[in-house]
Amino acid sequence: MPDRRVPIVITLVLALAACGESAAGPVPIEMGTGCAFCRMAIADAHLAAEVVAPGEEPRQYDDIGCLAADLQKRGAPDRARAFVADYRSGTLVPAGDAVYSRADSIATPMGSHLVAHADAAARDADARTRGGARLTAREVFGADGLPGGSHAR
Repeated sequence: MPDRRVPIVITLVLALAACGESAAGPVPIEMGTGCAFCRMAIADAHLAAEVVAPGEEPRQYDDIGCLAADLQKRGAPDRARAFVADYRSGTLVPAGDAVYSRADSIATPMGSHLVAHADAAARDADARTRGGARLTAREVFGADGLPGGSHAR
């Protein structure tokens, strides 16, 4: 009679290996957490951003400008991914796939006036960003400054 534990052990080993290799996903923004760059407390999840990497503590930011400055200053851990909050919903989206606006009428914690939206339709539907400058991820973060993103928009 074959040992029934062998398939269970193999399944567990494969599952653990898959977890170790998976890309880091977003973690909820912790209100009141100090920004990883400027150290101000995060007060508005709709303006926040983060960098996550397997085996690392998440770096959370109170302003998209802080994320951009921190990535420029110290880079990101291996296999890191950056996420920004959709300004309308607060949902974290991959920073390289988001679309950005710089609107002087929107107060952000560090004065970057940068907000992100999950896609162009969300940005266009948001009256608060009308008249603001439309920016791509590459314009916000630079050609090499954004981990785990496509820089597509």
